[in-house]
Amino acid sequence: MASQRLDTYSRHTEHEAGRLRRQAAAGRIFVPSAVTILAICAGLTALRSTLNGHIDLALALVVAAAVLDALDGRVARMMNAATRMGAEIDSLADVINFGVVPGGIVYLALTGDLGSTDVAWIFVLVYVCAIVLRLARFNTLLDDEDAPAYTKEFFVGVPAPAAAILVLLPVGLHEQFGSGWWTSGTAVGIWMVVVAALAVSRVPTASTKATKVPPSALALLLVGVAVTAALLLTYPYVLMLVLIVAYLAHIPFAWRNQRWVAARPEQWDARPSERRAERRADRAVSGGRRRRRPSVSRSHARLGLRRPGHTSPNDPTDSH
Repeated sequence: MASQRLDTYSRHTEHEAGRLRRQAAAGRIFVPSAVTILAICAGLTALRSTLNGHIDLALALVVAAAVLDALDGRVARMMNAATRMGAEIDSLADVINFGVVPGGIVYLALTGDLGSTDVAWIFVLVYVCAIVLRLARFNTLLDDEDAPAYTKEFFVGVPAPAAAILVLLPVGLHEQFGSGWWTSGTAVGIWMVVVAALAVSRVPTASTKATKVPPSALALLLVGVAVTAALLLTYPYVLMLVLIVAYLAHIPFAWRNQRWVAARPEQWDARPSERRAERRADRAVSGGRRRRRPSVSRSHARLGLRRPGHTSPNDPTDSH
C-alpha cells in the first residue's frame, strides 16, 4: 500500500515538473516574439506619425524598430528560445519595418517635392520589392550548413535595417536643410533605386555579429558612444548623414576583406584577430617586394652621371 502511494506521488511529481518545464519553455519563446511584435508596432506607428506630420517621431520610431530587430535575435539565442515561428515573425516584421514603412515615409513626407506621385510610387514599389527579395535570399542562406565560418562576418548585400536608414536620407536632409535638389523627384528616385540595388546585390558588407571589442578599446568605444548620443540629441540629421557616409565608405574595405579571406581556404575557420595578424604580415611582405632598389633616373642618364660604385663598360675613365 505504501509503495502504491509512493508511485502515485512520484507520477504526480513528474507530471507537475513537466508542466512547469513546458510553462518555462513557453515563457522563453514568448519573450523574443514579444520584442518582434513591439518592433512591428513601432514601424506602423511611424507611418501614422508621418501622416500626422510628425516626421521627427516617425524617423525615431524606425530607428527604434531597427534596435528592437537587433535585440530579438540576441534575446532568442541567450534564452535558447529560437523557433521556426519566431524566425517567420521576424522576417515579416523586417518586410514591414524596413520595406513598407520607409518607402511609405519617403512617399508621404516628400509628396510636395517629388513632382509626379505616380512615378514616385513606382520607385517606392521597386524599393519595397527589393527588400522582400533580399530577405527571402537571406532566409535561404541561413539554411546553408556548409558555409565557411568566415561568412558570418559579412552580409550579402546591404542588410534591410541599413537599407531603411539609407533610403530615408532624403527625408532627413529635408528636415535639416529644407527643400532642394536632394528632394527632387529625380534625385529621390535615383537614390531609392541605388539603395534597392545595394540591398539585392552580392556586394559584401560587414556584420557586427562576430565583432568583439578588445578591453583596451572599451574606453574609446564609450567616448564614441557619448559623442554619438550628444549628436543624436542636438544634430540628429547631421549625425544621420555622417553615419550614412561612413557606412557607404566601409563597403570597399569589406569587399576587399571578403575577397582576401575567400581566396585563402586555410583562413576560413581562423578567428578574426588571427586573420588580421595574417593580413598585416602579408602587407609587410608585399610592401618589401614592391620596394625597389635605387636606380639611375632619366636626368642622371642624360647627364652621364652614375651611382657611387657603379661603373659602365663605356666609361672612358674606368680603369680595367
